[in-house]
Amino acid sequence: MMHGFIPPERFFAYLTWTEIEALPNKQDVVIIQPIGAIEQHGPHLPLAVDAAISQAVLGKALAQLDPAIPAYALPTQCYGKSNEHWHFPGTISLTAQTLTALLMETGESLYRAGFRKWVLMNAHGGQPQVMDIVARDLHQRYEDFLVFPLFVWRVPNCAAELLTPVELEFGIHAGDAETSVMLSILPDQVRMNRAVTEYPPELPPDSLLSMEGALPFAWVMRDLTQSGVLGDAKAATSAKGDRLMNSLVEGWVKAIKDIHQFQQPQAWKQPPA
Repeated sequence: MMHGFIPPERFFAYLTWTEIEALPNKQDVVIIQPIGAIEQHGPHLPLAVDAAISQAVLGKALAQLDPAIPAYALPTQCYGKSNEHWHFPGTISLTAQTLTALLMETGESLYRAGFRKWVLMNAHGGQPQVMDIVARDLHQRYEDFLVFPLFVWRVPNCAAELLTPVELEFGIHAGDAETSVMLSILPDQVRMNRAVTEYPPELPPDSLLSMEGALPFAWVMRDLTQSGVLGDAKAATSAKGDRLMNSLVEGWVKAIKDIHQFQQPQAWKQPPA
């Protein structure tokens, strides 16, 4: 079925236009766009990891959300900006310009329908910058449109309790965390007999530069890994994945509640000090 992990009563595309027109208080209805990628995740995970994680976390969060809070999931945007993985067969990538246009036009369609709160629920680490630009540009164009460019893994979660310090710093792709979550949500699609452990080459110890720190350098995946994995996939377990999922879902239930209640600060309306 089209809804996948999403509860069918929370799946936007199952509504009719007349039901959407009749929704009360549309300005406070939370519309959520799960966003992933179709890209290599090593020899042991399917291409759909990011899209699957975004949809699964959202679906389980919506199932636990107070039914009185109006929130709906859009169909998952599976294709993303994945050009850092393009050397690995199977990766499908949109350009930043294409992804930006797609999201801008989706947002404008929602705005025309009367919605004023839109969440970009992104699970792919290669495109948060696109989400930030789309959110800012839509809000600048429509000042009462509140757009939230969020990353699936940024809500409070228990990863720090389960992963090693090395994994927390360098296990950013198809490592322990993503593999464990996939063992929890789609175990039949994980080939643990092919799991590998690979970390990026070390930089000079006195260097201020890093992959994703305050002073990053540009890279593509084949600069850092031969297998397509950055992390210790061999350490993954379904029990660890269940704990990670439960904590992510709990964090997202709280985030959706906060967004439903959120009111945009409007300092420009206040009298001068």
